[in-house]
Amino acid sequence: MKQVLLVFLGGGVGSVLRYIIGKFLNSTETRIPYGTFAANILGSLLIGIILGLAAKNDALSQNNTLLLATGFCGGFTTFSTFAYENHVFLKSGDFMSFAIYTIASFVVGFLAVFAGMYLVK
Repeated sequence: MKQVLLVFLGGGVGSVLRYIIGKFLNSTETRIPYGTFAANILGSLLIGIILGLAAKNDALSQNNTLLLATGFCGGFTTFSTFAYENHVFLKSGDFMSFAIYTIASFVVGFLAVFAGMYLVK
């Protein structure tokens, strides 16, 4: 039960922080979801750091890893919003924004995880 509570608490904090970032960074003028992009990339970097620390000489306990990686990063990053925003791009016929956003999210997201893992080596 303690582990479920840790994931719940971390997820709640991550979700609230993602909401705040979205409110400040998402642009209604350009319709570019900068907030979601920033949260997903930052979350990818953080999960790389967290899991890198967890793997490095057991620097993080299993409970800390659940709180931070599964809970916080799971709540902070969002695939469902990413998918919805891409649906909006496709529905409006904005194929260029769809392609740039999708490719940049995957490429920069992967690079951020690798960078996070590298930082803790």
